[in-house]
Amino acid sequence: MTKLLLWCILLVICWPLALLALILYPIVWLLLLPFRLLGVAVEGVFSFLKAVFMLPARILGGPKAI
Repeated sequence: MTKLLLWCILLVICWPLALLALILYPIVWLLLLPFRLLGVAVEGVFSFLKAVFMLPARILGGPKAI
């Protein structure tokens, strides 16, 4: 909702820039998609490593990690 409001304000102030942003937004989103997928994969690897390192503590009944 905030993005739409900001875009409407930009449309009133400078409509060519608003139209350019409207056209470029999907292209930039597609270009950044592989980096988001890579971030999800890296986060999964770090979560797995944390689970592996915390496993002995969980087996021995240590404090539970969130």
